[in-house]
Amino acid sequence: MPNQPHAVPSGGHAQPPDAPAPRTGRRPHPDTPAPPHARPAPPPAPPAAGERSAGSPPPSRPPGHPAAAPPPHRAPHRAPQGKSRTARARPPGPRTARAPRPAAFAAYRRIFAVPGTRAFTLGNLIARLPAGMFSVSAITMIAGARGSYALAGAVTATGLAATAVVGPFTARLVDRYGQARIAVPATVCAALGSLALLLCVHTGAPDWTLFACYAATATTPNTGGMSRARWAHLLKDDADALHTANSFEQAADELCFMLGPPLATFLCSAAFPEAGTLTGALLLLTGVLVFAAQRLTEPPAGARSTASAPLRAEGVPALLAAFLATGAVFGSLEVVTIAFADARGQGPVAGPVLALQAAGSCAAGLVYGTRRLPGPPERRLPLCVAAMTALMTLPLLAAALTGSLPVLAGTLLVAGMATAPTMVTGMTLMQRRIPDDRLNEGMTLAVTALLGGIAAGSATGGWLVERAGAPTAYTVPLAAAATALLLTLAATPRPRGTRPGPLPRP
Repeated sequence: MPNQPHAVPSGGHAQPPDAPAPRTGRRPHPDTPAPPHARPAPPPAPPAAGERSAGSPPPSRPPGHPAAAPPPHRAPHRAPQGKSRTARARPPGPRTARAPRPAAFAAYRRIFAVPGTRAFTLGNLIARLPAGMFSVSAITMIAGARGSYALAGAVTATGLAATAVVGPFTARLVDRYGQARIAVPATVCAALGSLALLLCVHTGAPDWTLFACYAATATTPNTGGMSRARWAHLLKDDADALHTANSFEQAADELCFMLGPPLATFLCSAAFPEAGTLTGALLLLTGVLVFAAQRLTEPPAGARSTASAPLRAEGVPALLAAFLATGAVFGSLEVVTIAFADARGQGPVAGPVLALQAAGSCAAGLVYGTRRLPGPPERRLPLCVAAMTALMTLPLLAAALTGSLPVLAGTLLVAGMATAPTMVTGMTLMQRRIPDDRLNEGMTLAVTALLGGIAAGSATGGWLVERAGAPTAYTVPLAAAATALLLTLAATPRPRGTRPGPLPRP
């Protein structure tokens, strides 16, 4: 059947009936005007394989010339049946670029981009690792050679007491004369004391020589405090970066105390009994030498300080009391956990179980350093200590209700997650309340308070284990955490301009 004629254009002349109809999907000749009232053409059918799509312009050719064969090419992708091409097309409008996702630990890359920070951190980590090795190595070496755990415990307790007395004076000299001038000779003296202890044990010297030699190791400088002092000097104008640095330092402490005891035990058992002490002394000396060589990041040494002693600074005594109670949490938790595992015939597993608690604290410290928390640290510290107190109920419930060591290990992992945020916030407060020219001394006082709390908590936990059993003795770390919370609340300053009184009526 011949094609029907199109509508009459505005000129009044109808199209001849024998004129060929325009092909569907082809563009008319550029010289032919489009009829304004023409009937719209039906939508083009989807192109078959090898054909050109309707939206692409055909190649120009003279009228009446036969169409050339399309060049061979791969057939275009067909939309699945039942799905429209426009459904998958990009919506109209300008394409918006996706915001880049911030890296989880970009804050740590930021602080380690400061020149010299990686070098002094490496040396400090090497020097800090023996802190978790010396006590275990000394106990294993002395008990194995003399057959007395009582003697080994007394020698290590003497060294701890000597460190509590000598440590603040060493830190005061560091503040006055500089880290490199004091830390290196103090470390040499401590390393010689460890080597002398090793020789006395090996040669069977009298017992009193063991006490004298181990007391000489009290000159070991507080490497963690010196590292925090460097961060405080480098990042004094950036509170967020300093928070990240303090979080890293706390995670490093947990990592060293998590790896140190197993390493010492392995060396003393696999090599020879004195291997742990010897390795620890070499690591300490090497790490301090590397750390002290980084003079670019060292805080400037000052003359005799005119500021008041850190103990007289506002808020510091109450904060040290909270550190003392927090140390009691650590000391009692360690002794009670060892007794709990030993009572079930699984004493060797106590070390890995305690390592889980340190692992939880280390992970929480790293994550805590990436967060930007609102409010000053004076307000955050009570919240952190309250979380630590609440989580300390988990080991008590696990030991009393289940008596299962695997369940206890899981609760210790969770309970450790509140430790690092508490320590990070507390150390940040110490840095704010202590004068800059006595910062090392203040940091050492905080560590001394922790060590004193660890000793008191260990003694109290062991005393209650012998009288009431290990499950009941888990009340000691809970009570110590609650005491720390009360001390923190009492030391938290009230905002100015407010006074306690009755609540207003609605």
